[in-house]
Parts: sequence; structure tokens; C-alpha cells
Amino acid sequence: MNSKEYIELEEKHGAHNYHPLDVVIEKGDGVWVYDVEGNRYLDCLSAYSALNQGHVHPQILKALVDQAQKVTLTSRAFRNLQLPLFYKELAEMTGYEMSLPMNSGAEAVETAIKLARKWAYTVKKIPYYESEIIVADGNFHGRTITIISFSTEEYYKKEFGPFTAGFVTVKYGDIQSLQNSITSKTAAIMLEPIQGEGGVIIPPVGYLKAVEKICKENNILLIADEIQTGLGRTGRLFASHHEDVRPDVVIIGKALSGGFYPVSAVLADTEIMGLFQPGEHGSTFGGNPLGAAVARAALQVIKDEDLVNRAEELGEYFMKELQNIPSKHVKEVRGRGLLIGVELKPEANGARRFCEVLKEKGILAKETHENVIRFAPPLIINKETIDWALPIIRETLLID
Repeated sequence: MNSKEYIELEEKHGAHNYHPLDVVIEKGDGVWVYDVEGNRYLDCLSAYSALNQGHVHPQILKALVDQAQKVTLTSRAFRNLQLPLFYKELAEMTGYEMSLPMNSGAEAVETAIKLARKWAYTVKKIPYYESEIIVADGNFHGRTITIISFSTEEYYKKEFGPFTAGFVTVKYGDIQSLQNSITSKTAAIMLEPIQGEGGVIIPPVGYLKAVEKICKENNILLIADEIQTGLGRTGRLFASHHEDVRPDVVIIGKALSGGFYPVSAVLADTEIMGLFQPGEHGSTFGGNPLGAAVARAALQVIKDEDLVNRAEELGEYFMKELQNIPSKHVKEVRGRGLLIGVELKPEANGARRFCEVLKEKGILAKETHENVIRFAPPLIINKETIDWALPIIRETLLID
């Protein structure tokens, strides 16, 4: 079968809840992917930053195969030897005493919400079922009913109500807006240190530090959604570290498994995470031995290959070169590490058409929020590959 036939098959039998570029990928290797016709492309999306370690990393692959030949699932009714080691290594790497593993990022966000509410009632003593969590406009934390309840993107919400109560929305990056929304019922503030799906939106310098200060002064939990920005993507282990911020709760996923298997986790110290009691939360697959073994290997690759520093150095170079492209279409190039957004002017007629041209030239990137092209290649990319891509990107951004 060729690409056209695969696309027709998908369109006929699959739900139309995505609008992918028309490339049918058959194989991945490092920063490269290949379609069913054998054409090669540079992956500049990394599965929304799930592939920080690149496609089919041999070390993570070995961990997957080795564990799959032993035992893959025990459920949490029993213990398995991989999970304690995963807990220990995650704690040593992140500095948080405890974690709760789940599968998808959205599950981890839901977990963090439940944890914040439990803390609100048992520690802060907010009256039962009256707690509030402050979120930011332009947020993207997932697509469950509760999560879309506090989205400000009308398209995500308009035909899916009724919605979950208990959330207050403030303007992202605006400290005064946040300060004005705090009440005695505020349990937590949940933010993305950089809004990836929102268009690689970076808050003003000092914003996250100011939020941390407000949380400490008002006995409020600070929850950082680092699902896309964490584990090295922005040139720090967590994007919060750019401002020396240590959130009370951190949500991670995506690159936690190097793209091999869905693994997510919520991190916190014992005084917070220890509030969960048996039976209050869980998942059949969360913390399974296969996922734990894969995640352990994925974390080891981040350390062994110094991916955090690579992202910082190569991201600075990549972004500077993109900023030097004299395109009439470009409004701004912004980012941190290897999470870069090229925002186009409204008169450029959208980012999609540029992404389609890039695809034809051998680079896979994806539009976000209509006018932004996101460049987020695997962190294992090298300067030579970036230099190969830059003339193609330059030529594409200079089209009429």
C-alpha cells in the first residue's frame, strides 16, 4: 500500500479528531523518520516533545524488550521490582521525595488536581467542596471533561458540557490578575512554565518567581505542568528552573518514556504526596513494570547524553539563526532550549501552508494556534543537522 491508500483507509475508519500532515511514517531512527515510500524527513516536532531522546533509542529499546520478556503487567494489587527502582531514580534526579505514576499526561493532570483538593481539605482546612484552583488563560493541560472545563479555547468546549466547577482563570503572565483572584478558598495555582500548545508563549521574566512567592505567602500549592517543557526540553531539567522556582507539585509525561510507552507521573514531597490513602486513586496500568523499566532507561539517557545542556546550547544557536531569516511573514521567533515558536503575521495566511511546504522539502513541523510554527526536534540533534535544515526553513519562510 502507498501513502494515499493508507490515508484513505484512516479517513474512512478512524475518528476525525486530528488534522495531521499527509505523511505516513513507517520507521524512525534518531532525529529522522521515513514514510512508506522511503522518503526521509527531519522530525522537528518530536511527538510534541515525547521524543527528547530520539526515535527508537537503542538503550530504551533494550530495556523495553528485556522487561517485556519477563513480565509486563502485575497491576498495583501486587508489587514489582521495577517500580521501587523507578521511584528512587526519579527522586534522585528531580529532588522530589515521592511520585505517583500514571499513563497519559491528562491522567497526571487529573491526579494533581485530586491531590491539590485533598490537601486543601485536610491541610489548609478549606470547607469541603469549596476549594478553587487558579489556572491561566491560553492553557492546555489535556482534553478530559474536567480539564477542558478550565480551558479558554472555545473550540475545545462548546459541545462537551456540562463542566467541572472549582477553577478560576487569570491572564497568563499577569501577576496582578493572579493576585486579585486569590481568596481564602484558593488551594493551588496550576501553570505551564511555557505554554507550548498555546503557541510557545513565554511569560515575562520574573513571573514564575513572583507566583512562587505569592503561593508561599498565601499557603497555596504551586503546580507546574511540565509535561511538554520538562526533562530537558528547554535547556533545564524543568522549565521552572530558569527562574530558580521549585513548585510544590510537578507534572511530567511525554519524554519520561522516550516515546516508547505511555508513562506520566506527579512529583511532590512526602508531606503532600503522602496524603493519598489506599484506594483513593490509581490505575491498572500506572506503575506497571514495563512502563517503569522503560522510564528508568529514558531518564538514564537524559543523564548519560547530557541532553539538558545540549538543548540549551543547540537551542540558542537554532533560535538565533531563525531570528536572522529576513522573512516578511515572521512576526517573532521565541523559545527556550529546543522548544521554539515562529509566529507569523496574520497576513501570512496561516502556518499550515508553510508546514506543508516544509514537509515536501523533508522537514516535519506542525502549526499550533494557526499562526505559529513549532520547531522542537529531538534533543539528540547535532549542529550539522540543524545547519542542514536552516536553508530549507529559510527558503520556505521567504515564499510569497
